[in-house]
Amino acid sequence: MSKKVTVIIEKDENGFSAFVDGIQSTLIGEGLTVAEAKQDLINSYEEVKESYRSAGEELPVEIKDLEFTYKYDISALFDAFRFLNASKFAERIGLSPSLMRHYKSGDTYISAEQAKRIESGLHQIARELLQVVL
Repeated sequence: MSKKVTVIIEKDENGFSAFVDGIQSTLIGEGLTVAEAKQDLINSYEEVKESYRSAGEELPVEIKDLEFTYKYDISALFDAFRFLNASKFAERIGLSPSLMRHYKSGDTYISAEQAKRIESGLHQIARELLQVVL
């Protein structure tokens, strides 16, 4: 049985970083894109598991059979899902497209209330897409 853990993905000065929240073991990834940071994290996880195997040691329970879920900052979200148009999405949820572009670039602080508004808008789109039949 796998254990779900949250990977936090954030924009930083070198690109993007990914780290597992809520465990004592250090699992991190870095990359110029979100995809690279996620892959680097997965590679790190595989290397940790291999190091335990090659040493003949049991893998600690906290990192055994992890299943990753992802929590993005706004910059990381729009990098990971590049097909999303930040300005059009902002218009759809009633937010200033200019403000959304600032959030996307990472140069403007986003409040918890605004983040929740954006998250709710994404979830609404997801519900609508689930109803599509082709």
